Amino acid sequence: MSDRIDPALPKAELHLHLEGAAPPAFIRGLSKEKSIDISGIFDERGGYAYRDFAQFLKVYEAACTPLQSPEDFRRLTLAVLEDRARDGVVYAETFVSPDFCGGGDVAAWREYLHAIDEAAQEAQRTMGITLRGIVTVIRHFGPEKARATALCAAETQGAFITGFGIAGDENAGHPRDFTWAFDCAREAGLRLTAHAGEWGGAQSVRDALDYLKVERIGHGVQAIDDLALVDRLAEDRIVLEVCPGSNVTLGVYPDFARHPIARLRDREVRVTISTDDPPFFHTTLTQEYEALAGVFGWTEDDFRAMNADAMHGAFCDTATRDRILKTIEGRA
Repeated sequence: MSDRIDPALPKAELHLHLEGAAPPAFIRGLSKEKSIDISGIFDERGGYAYRDFAQFLKVYEAACTPLQSPEDFRRLTLAVLEDRARDGVVYAETFVSPDFCGGGDVAAWREYLHAIDEAAQEAQRTMGITLRGIVTVIRHFGPEKARATALCAAETQGAFITGFGIAGDENAGHPRDFTWAFDCAREAGLRLTAHAGEWGGAQSVRDALDYLKVERIGHGVQAIDDLALVDRLAEDRIVLEVCPGSNVTLGVYPDFARHPIARLRDREVRVTISTDDPPFFHTTLTQEYEALAGVFGWTEDDFRAMNADAMHGAFCDTATRDRILKTIEGRA
């Protein structure tokens, strides 16, 4: 059985950081335009260079340095969506943070958001890819900044901004520190997700569910160490935004064969597949599928089923969901 996956297979991606998906060449070019020297974050081949997760976060934030205006983010969004569309992605959700787009000021955030949304609409017209935004708290920036981020999210909830989440260092603070921000977002009508179970163990997943009351978990793979929690995820139909290549590259698991995604799926957890920060991990969604097919014997039918699960858990309106499902299931 071949593990070759057709790159044109329609795909849905729920876990994608906008800045983290920036092609290195785009960031190098933008930094040159602005005379900003961030050459130290690149390796000899021009890719992003880091040793471990702590340095990854520092390099990530350094790569954001040239992104200084709404126009920069408009160009970034188009570059990211061009890569996704080339990889067969027809629907994506991306994490965006007011901390990187206006510093948490609502008026400035609106300008950045308008530019991002404008690029998304252009990409839908010209590339056939649909994008939605999840406003995201940077956990290691602390709960006070999270409140400002939640207010930005609540003020701009709508057709494009449909979700709210938290990312960053899982060891910084506790989910209970961010309940105000999540309550604010929930009351504004936003759907909720949280990074957990990447570094913080199974307990971090349980805490995100109990304190933040989310319907999706970013990563969540360490839940496998608590089978009662795994059963809870399956029974409550919690969607996991799994990023296998990211987990392997960062050392959460040593290789794809020992990654728990198949065991989670076998226990009827709704797992979906994403790339997280693809240029940082030298991956595409097609490459993720091929690696998983090679290790677990999954076929294109398996990936279609997981993409359908992704759309049933997607933070979008019913009409958009139905339209994308027709494409994924070959009914369009």
